[in-house]
Amino acid sequence: MMQNISIISKTIWCNDEVLELTNQRVIYWKAKKSLILSDLHIGKSAHFQKSGIPIPKNVLTRDLERLKQLILHFKAENLIIVGDLFHAEYNSDLDEFKTWRIQFSNLSIQLIKGNHDRFSNSIYEQFQIEVFKKDLVLNCLKFVHDFVTPSTDYFTISGHTHPGVFIKGKGKQHIKLPCFQVTNTQLILPAFSLFTGLNTRNAPKNCKNYCFTNDGIFEI
Repeated sequence: MMQNISIISKTIWCNDEVLELTNQRVIYWKAKKSLILSDLHIGKSAHFQKSGIPIPKNVLTRDLERLKQLILHFKAENLIIVGDLFHAEYNSDLDEFKTWRIQFSNLSIQLIKGNHDRFSNSIYEQFQIEVFKKDLVLNCLKFVHDFVTPSTDYFTISGHTHPGVFIKGKGKQHIKLPCFQVTNTQLILPAFSLFTGLNTRNAPKNCKNYCFTNDGIFEI
């Protein structure tokens, strides 16, 4: 069984909303008792395994256990998933998610569809997921999967790009870390799944990078 994760948060203001960035790849929005996250890619590990690529079988199990601990820690009543909840065709990973979902039958899940979310409506209904094809607007926040031109009417929260930063040390030493990218008008979420790469090359202009490790979260 997975050990308890360390949850460290940093509070920021986005327009008139207070959001807690965490070192566990999610945001907690207290006003809505919601966790905001992106890019779980459920089905990706089983898809790779089916293709003969030796991906560990516990990849999804670890992601779902982390999500469970975050839900319990924040006493969240809702998940806002900003795209790519799923990854490929229906496979054994989705059966595992179905079992996981049972323990949170009262948890509301709102999904803004990403480019990988291609299932029929009946699948989303089976998992009790409310689906939004393009975006979701709540208060002054607008949730979309991919980057859009910033609007002065809303603060935009998106995912899709799996943002990270490249930090160079002395000599040839360096490290890549996932991050939240934040400007005055938008925020790009890191991928929630640990089984994703990091995009360290593309970032909005004038953005702050909130990087994190298991031990903390910091701005660079």
